Amino acid sequence: MTSFMSSCVSLKDVAYLQNSDSIDFARSEYLYDARIMPKDILTITVNTVNPEASAPYNLIVRPTMNNTSSTISSVGGTLQTYLVGNDGKIEFPVLGTLQVGGLSKAECEKMIHDKLLPYMNAEENPVVTVRMSNYKISVLGEVNRPGMFTVGNEKINILEALAQAGDLTIYGVRDHVKLIRESSTGKKEVVTLNLNDAEIINSPYYYLQQNDVVYVEPNKVKARNSNVGTSTSLWFTGTSVLISLTSLLFSILKLK
Repeated sequence: MTSFMSSCVSLKDVAYLQNSDSIDFARSEYLYDARIMPKDILTITVNTVNPEASAPYNLIVRPTMNNTSSTISSVGGTLQTYLVGNDGKIEFPVLGTLQVGGLSKAECEKMIHDKLLPYMNAEENPVVTVRMSNYKISVLGEVNRPGMFTVGNEKINILEALAQAGDLTIYGVRDHVKLIRESSTGKKEVVTLNLNDAEIINSPYYYLQQNDVVYVEPNKVKARNSNVGTSTSLWFTGTSVLISLTSLLFSILKLK
């Protein structure tokens, strides 16, 4: 049955990037850089030649029995993380309130670097490093390993995300993959992507943002197969109940 259904799916429905020889990839010549969003968790470290100069900006969270949320180890504890508010702001030691929402990592690092200089000696040139600790995407539907995946390098495209999920099953609709995204202002949108078309590489949705959700729909074969399975299960259940009732009735009549 499975081999018959699989044979109904043509190569045209399955192959990715089918027209790649006719696409102008020059339009995709840019480096994607993730933007800081509300509810992102940031790890910010400041390094200086004199460790004492950077100490006030690297707050340490002392370990406790219930503390399991910190991410980076340090001597005697872990570095403080910063939750970005809905207004895109964080509270940073000494510097106070910082507007980081919408900035790239490089832009955020430069902003903090410049604001630190007045508090440093002239010979100090602080090195600021910003990392997103909760960069995650979700893939569900007709894939082999649906789930939520952490992106360590803060950069992932739609094809890499599907590879993380074990690729689409043979029943996945490749020309109608849905991407669910929420912007920094809370606006939601659902975008349809066609993996058969190589033009997807030039799409602004080719690279995924943190918290994006990718959903792969089942094709008609899978839908019909699901209906057949449900109907068959109900038929067997009904038949089993009828046989049980018949046996019980036969036993009662036999006793009489």
